[in-house]
Amino acid sequence: MKSAQSLTLACAVVLGLTASSHALGIRIADQDARATARGNAFAATADNPSAIYYNPAGITQLYEKLNAPSSISLGGKNTVPVAPDDNGVRTRIGVYAITLENRVHPASGAPAFDIKRDWQFAPTFFATWKPSSSPVVFGLGIYAPYGFGLEYPENSPLRTLSISGSIQYISINPVIAWQVCDSLSIAAGPTFNYAKTSLKRGVLAAHDMFEFEGDGWGIGWNAGILWKPHPKHSFGINYRSKTDIDFDGHAHTFYNGFSVPTPFGLFPVPGSDTRESASAGIKFPQNIVVGYSFRPTPKWNLEVNVDWTDWDNLNTVNLRKKSGDVSLPFNWESSLFYEFGASYKFDNGLVASLGYIYSENSVPNESFNPVVPDSNRHIFSAGLGGQHDNWTWDIAYQWAHGPERTISQGSVADGTYQFDSHAISISAGYNF
Repeated sequence: MKSAQSLTLACAVVLGLTASSHALGIRIADQDARATARGNAFAATADNPSAIYYNPAGITQLYEKLNAPSSISLGGKNTVPVAPDDNGVRTRIGVYAITLENRVHPASGAPAFDIKRDWQFAPTFFATWKPSSSPVVFGLGIYAPYGFGLEYPENSPLRTLSISGSIQYISINPVIAWQVCDSLSIAAGPTFNYAKTSLKRGVLAAHDMFEFEGDGWGIGWNAGILWKPHPKHSFGINYRSKTDIDFDGHAHTFYNGFSVPTPFGLFPVPGSDTRESASAGIKFPQNIVVGYSFRPTPKWNLEVNVDWTDWDNLNTVNLRKKSGDVSLPFNWESSLFYEFGASYKFDNGLVASLGYIYSENSVPNESFNPVVPDSNRHIFSAGLGGQHDNWTWDIAYQWAHGPERTISQGSVADGTYQFDSHAISISAGYNF
């Protein structure tokens, strides 16, 4: 019985640590409403404080150039003073809210069912500060680059694989950006990352359960380059390092006693209600984004990005526990976002944006589990924003569609999975 419990614990911990139903594994790439409206094609634009996430080198654009004259001559000895290079604080807060609509058609012939569609939220905060007459800008970002979760019906045929699972992940990211010259900026900073995960799944029969909860910290870093060789052309590169997090927590297994019929009569099997310490290390992936922005006129901004996530880094997860360690292969695959965005600025200052993303599947058929029903996705978005005095605001809507994906492994996970999601992103900023 102990070996059975160990296997249940091992599977559950690994599945729980990766519980999500968003595209690209468990990444959340939407950290600002303006960027979301543009299909996250923002690495070469990066012109608000959320650049700390999308390309930290972009925060130097939030302030005037350093070579502005200190005064303007009006002829003779008369001059008018001009304020020195801009300085001060720029802030941006926001929230990304998503509701999931997964549809499952089990191959066993059981009735089709939906995953619950509750709204889930990822808040963000960004701030920058530039000292007067300095080529350096300081920034701080607090955001969730991974996360979300799902919940299956308690009576679904997949309950022994998953009933519910979620991961909460927060990054605290200070950065320093340096404007090397008028056309080039670079930036880098550490990320201090905290993550918490929880999982509930069935064991053998109705009303039994296995639960795992754990949390941990990890340190990484990010960096960016922004190069604007011409007013119409801009290039951006953003890099985020891998982060290793050890989740320490506990596992709780409960099931009622039952009887097994034998030729000699019923054989009673006692129930179980046990709690055990457990931990597991997860390697969250590195990713790199390369972007190009084209501004044919001052009103238009067109951008394309390629965003690569190194899920190949997630191979085998080792579960550590008192009753013995267990190794489980995971074997996800690296995948890409292809991001396209366009913005138009009206004469009244309003900015309208459209975007499209093609997201590659990160979970191969051989490693598929319904707790992470990833698939190729088509993601469409639109948004509107503007500025009033020192205030800025944006709102965006996003719809993602994953065509049917059929799994045939000879297991209870076999079936057809279809994905849709709806999301709203709202951001607001203030310049002090």
